[in-house]
Amino acid sequence: MADDELEAIRRQRMAELQAKHGVSAESRETDMRNSILAQVLDQSARGRLSNLALVKPEKANAVENYLIQMARFGKLGGKISESGLIEILEKVSQQTEKKTTVTVSSTEIRDNEQALLP
Repeated sequence: MADDELEAIRRQRMAELQAKHGVSAESRETDMRNSILAQVLDQSARGRLSNLALVKPEKANAVENYLIQMARFGKLGGKISESGLIEILEKVSQQTEKKTTVTVSSTEIRDNEQALLP
């Protein structure tokens, strides 16, 4: 076998190994997140969070991250109910609320007025 062929086989094998380990690491992280959430949320709260994930995955992910962080720091007393999750959702919504401001300078107004004049 030539060196080029051996190198190609090595690269292919390395890619296969990386793909295999990458998927397992990703699934381990998902399993860990689900395990923590199962410990801190009751059944109704888990259901609500799952429904939210279908509609707004980015918001559900933010809530999950918040809950996992709180659990890791020991800030959660027990399992969170659906009403407790709703309160957390409101807090996260307020924090991530987009605020839009529009500023118009007087020169823009003058330029627009002059454009309208014949």
